Amino acid sequence: MTTPPPRRVRVTADTPATLAPAPGSRAQTRGIALPGSPVDDADAVYSRALRRSQLRLALGTVVGFVVVTAALTLAIALIPAVDDIVVAGLPLSWILHAFGFYPVIIVFAVLYLRGAARNESAYRTLEDRE
Repeated sequence: MTTPPPRRVRVTADTPATLAPAPGSRAQTRGIALPGSPVDDADAVYSRALRRSQLRLALGTVVGFVVVTAALTLAIALIPAVDDIVVAGLPLSWILHAFGFYPVIIVFAVLYLRGAARNESAYRTLEDRE
């Protein structure tokens, strides 16, 4: 005879009472932080502001990149004179398709890195004021 499978057990994420904050103490963390580790309300506000500013920067960078890339693609496709110019035996439109997008990628990457570093620096400045 085979043995029956083990009985299922419900697992919940309830916080035990021993980890609950004492009255007047700092708030409990949520997310990936260790349970019971204290967090200051100002830290939570600053962290949310940093995440929002980084998300705004990322979305703005992506939108700008897509617009510039689409404009470059449309310029290559819609300007027939680009095909008439030949460089090293290749039409200029081919060369622009092959190599013209890399400088655009590099420019947007550098702009994003500078903006992200500026956001992080502002966050550290706010964090150090406390």
